[in-house]
Amino acid sequence: MIFGGRALSALVLAFAISTSAAAQDPKVLPESRQEMQLSFAPLVKQTANAVVNVYAERVVERRSIFSDDPFLEEFFGQRMPNRTEKQSSLGSGVIVGRNGVVVTNNHVIEGADDIKVALADGREFPCKVVLKDERLDLAVMKIESDGPFDIIPIGDSDAVEVGDLVLAMGNPFGVGQTVTSGIVSALARNQISNGDFGFFIQTDAAINPGNSGGGLINMKGELIGINTAIFSRGGGSNGVGFAIPANLVKVFVASAEGGNGSFVRPFVGASFEPVTADVAEALGLDRARGALVAAVLRDGPAASAGMKPGQVVVAVNGIPVEHPDALGYRLTTVGIGHEARVTIADRGREHDITLKLDRAPESTPRDERLIEGRNPFAGAVVANLSPRLAEELQMPTSLQGVVVTAVNRGSPAARIGLQPKDVVRSVNGITVDSSKTLELATADDASFWRVEIERDGQIIRQFFR
Repeated sequence: MIFGGRALSALVLAFAISTSAAAQDPKVLPESRQEMQLSFAPLVKQTANAVVNVYAERVVERRSIFSDDPFLEEFFGQRMPNRTEKQSSLGSGVIVGRNGVVVTNNHVIEGADDIKVALADGREFPCKVVLKDERLDLAVMKIESDGPFDIIPIGDSDAVEVGDLVLAMGNPFGVGQTVTSGIVSALARNQISNGDFGFFIQTDAAINPGNSGGGLINMKGELIGINTAIFSRGGGSNGVGFAIPANLVKVFVASAEGGNGSFVRPFVGASFEPVTADVAEALGLDRARGALVAAVLRDGPAASAGMKPGQVVVAVNGIPVEHPDALGYRLTTVGIGHEARVTIADRGREHDITLKLDRAPESTPRDERLIEGRNPFAGAVVANLSPRLAEELQMPTSLQGVVVTAVNRGSPAARIGLQPKDVVRSVNGITVDSSKTLELATADDASFWRVEIERDGQIIRQFFR
């Protein structure tokens, strides 16, 4: 067959493009029986010693039925004292530091008095918790031994694509180290957990109870996620499991190694809502995507950057933002002390702003006080709200006023049902704007108390004599 000059040029160009694309994309499909018979065994051998079983033991107090009533406890409490018993839980973890730094889920070790890890080779070591966070459901531990230990390097979870092959490694049902395989079936999943973190890698690799804290591994032997949850109606794997992305794990481990006592998220100074189809149409968006700016705090980072209510955040540093949880994830992985390039959609046009990321300010001194005397609040510890205290208490940073930080057991405050994170709005018609105001308002030995409290956005009004 003879080709003309133009046809030959087109053929050469097409071949060059296909060759270049093949060179740039190392992910290929199996093309022969031999390739179909390839094994994950070398990858498992490479990573198995860095996946540990976590044994957490906690002492639980079984309280007497009379312990909440001082009168009955005085007469019967000594006959039926509180008892203690030990409870154990099993989970998994991943060694990410040769000095014995281990990452697991917070719920695996929460409340534990004694923690041990067992390696695949049978060795066991005690561990101490370095940093934990309930909302992220992450914990960093340190093996109490010099090592060195085998590790799994933390990879780039932003490079993960739907369809990538993965291995899930852990200790399901406490039967011992187990490896399952599958693919990444979705990214940026939210509304999975009860916390405020909602950005998960979804996989169909079998994840079962006990896999929590184990590793989701890519074909390079890198950690791309910490297995944390399953979607199940029967308690077992139904082919839908979720992992915390490695880029968040990386920031969390760095915070632990930096000696921080808690994990601090960047303060934005704005609240966000999901973009519905109706909102997207009204704002001229091509589809429902991004995080709708609902409110902006005065003098906060968002206000200083020019962010306004009604705008939509659609990307951070060029990476698309699917929903408000994804925005929180992207800003958290950028980290405090850095700047983020945030893309804003406003009336059909997009522009970038620079958002400085810092920790929440304590703009109002907390002035923590214990309320005493003969009043419904006696036994409650209260403080002035600020963005920083609200962040610590896992409350909206826009809240202002006086918040309950603790309630002493058996106190009048406990008996009326007062709870930590309740915001006291008024007492006997007096607006409570500071902890000192509340202390003064409860100093009188009144015969009648009219109390107004805000709890989870709802106003509760109660009367006491």
